[in-house]
Amino acid sequence: MNDDTKKLPTAEETLALESADELAVEALSQQTTNSTQTAADADEASSDDLADTLQHLQSVIERNATQLTKIANEIKEKRDSMKSVFENDQQLAEVQDQVESISQQGRERKAQLQSNPQVVSLKNSIAELSQEKKEIEETISNHLINFYAMTQSKSFDTSDGDQWEFDIRAKVKPRRS
Repeated sequence: MNDDTKKLPTAEETLALESADELAVEALSQQTTNSTQTAADADEASSDDLADTLQHLQSVIERNATQLTKIANEIKEKRDSMKSVFENDQQLAEVQDQVESISQQGRERKAQLQSNPQVVSLKNSIAELSQEKKEIEETISNHLINFYAMTQSKSFDTSDGDQWEFDIRAKVKPRRS
């Protein structure tokens, strides 16, 4: 190699690099420097440099993967410790028991109210009105489809002079068996 070429960093120097980006920049700068060598020397040196660069890159990847695994294990341990703190806290357990008790009382009271004659009457009225609403919506939909077929317009004039827009939607119904 020429004296003006730069050697690849050693394994210790590679560990000192902050990122793989720095390693890539280092490899590119070596390629540029190596372009002044003779063709035969350049091919051999380039091959050696490539092998060294790949080796360094593999060590950076391995170091980062090992660090990633270590951090993931630490996170798991910390989460388990935090979970243990919550599970073993007596005061929290008491409050959660109270919450469950109050929730159960709420469900029981709601069940009692469901059987109240006034609530039963309101539920029946709501069901009747919902059915009537559904029938009217189906009728309006059919009329709007007919209106659209006749006029190719997705709006109609109201009696007070406004325009009311509508959409045409299709829906697949389940197969009859």
